[in-house]
Amino acid sequence: MSDEKFPGWHGTTILAVRRAGKVVVAGDGQVSVGQTVMKGTARKVRRLSPGGSDVVVGFAGSTADAFTLLERLERKLESAPGQLARACVDLAKDWRMDKYLRNLEAMLIVTDGKDIFVVTGAGDVLEPEHDVAAIGSGGNYALAAARGLMSADLDAEGVARQAMAIAADICVYTNGNLTVEVLG
Repeated sequence: MSDEKFPGWHGTTILAVRRAGKVVVAGDGQVSVGQTVMKGTARKVRRLSPGGSDVVVGFAGSTADAFTLLERLERKLESAPGQLARACVDLAKDWRMDKYLRNLEAMLIVTDGKDIFVVTGAGDVLEPEHDVAAIGSGGNYALAAARGLMSADLDAEGVARQAMAIAADICVYTNGNLTVEVLG
């Protein structure tokens, strides 16, 4: 997150990897203001269980804004159990159209263990190519590393952990303090 309201604030790095029937979402714990690390242990990967089915969400950006969106997503999933794509599209529509929600500063990666979606405030609901998605300050580094590691003899968690380690080595806004959730 970096805009005119909070200049110099940088969030976290979130990565999702699908491989061999498993989906792993990993997020680092760093929150920085300019050149200062404000917190190294932020937890920006959460497991939700609306209607008894597990969904994992990783978020980058404002924590308060992301929690507002997580609450909305949970309600959408409760009203449409087992329909992750529909819930994500409904959330993106609300996020884009609602006068209050459109000001929220966050991005989400959402998975139910089968599908992975990147949801943005611009109304996007994107399914990643190559079974890898990433968001946040170090997202491009983690994405590139994970895509390169997909040809290695690693499981989904191994790809995610190594890709996040590479991103942490390159990006000053990413650290190696990971929260990892596995589905499948």
